[in-house]
Amino acid sequence: MNKENHQNPTQTNINWFPGHMAKTRRKITESLKLVDAIVEIIDARIPMSSRNPEIDSLTAGKPRIILLNKADIADPNATAEWKKYFSDIGASVISCDCRSGKGLNSFNSLVKAVLSDKIAAWTAKNMAGRTIKLMVVGIPNVGKSSFINRMAGSQKAKVADKPGVTRGNQWFSIGGGMELLDTPGVLWPKFEDQTVGLRLAFTGAVKDVIMDAETLCLGLLEILLADYSAMLKARYGTEFSNGMPSYEAMEAIARRRGMFISGGEIDTERVSVMIIDEYRAGKLGKITLERPRDYISG
Repeated sequence: MNKENHQNPTQTNINWFPGHMAKTRRKITESLKLVDAIVEIIDARIPMSSRNPEIDSLTAGKPRIILLNKADIADPNATAEWKKYFSDIGASVISCDCRSGKGLNSFNSLVKAVLSDKIAAWTAKNMAGRTIKLMVVGIPNVGKSSFINRMAGSQKAKVADKPGVTRGNQWFSIGGGMELLDTPGVLWPKFEDQTVGLRLAFTGAVKDVIMDAETLCLGLLEILLADYSAMLKARYGTEFSNGMPSYEAMEAIARRRGMFISGGEIDTERVSVMIIDEYRAGKLGKITLERPRDYISG
């Protein structure tokens, strides 16, 4: 690997805004009048980076419930910090795993607590039992379809480990007098902070074709070496010295796994894809890439 010529991942310009996402923004705005509250699903591994900043303005005035999804593969200590962070700013939040349903048992009761004033007003107007309508929003591949399928008790929404699967608005009854409006995943037009774009790429929220696997892997390894080196050692059986450059760590892992090309050179493409895939699958351990302290000034 030519480390001197390798691209610095923090300087990579990530900009991905397919045309269907502009249409999604319009649909969200048009559908607001149909719903009583917003269910925003974010990735517990990158809670802030996986929040679309446009959603706040697009859904202003609607009660918000935040689901910290994929908490099963996130650092539990970090997840606790994030729950407190969102609670402190007045949000209602649940940490969960939408695929297995863990943590979702409290969802219905939380919705009714958040909408207690509205439900009381309906009762006063002889409208008790009116269906509660909720809009599900979130960036691609964050778990919206898994959440809907789990709550609806069926596989009605399309699920895939790649962004951009859900394309049109769909309604689903989930029992308990509630219905969910699914919306396609929507990113924002431009990543002002390229670190955000990198974190989205690490978790698979943006398509892999925007950046080569080696560059992506080196950026991920920089974080893992700093915060989770013990997990890397446990997974790959390799010592990682303090301050080890990420390209050296990549080469060490490749040698350990016997990943070579002709001539005995390191197969950087193969080892990069493996590390990224194993991180995304949670095989490296429970890892969170950002903490509330990164977003609290002072």
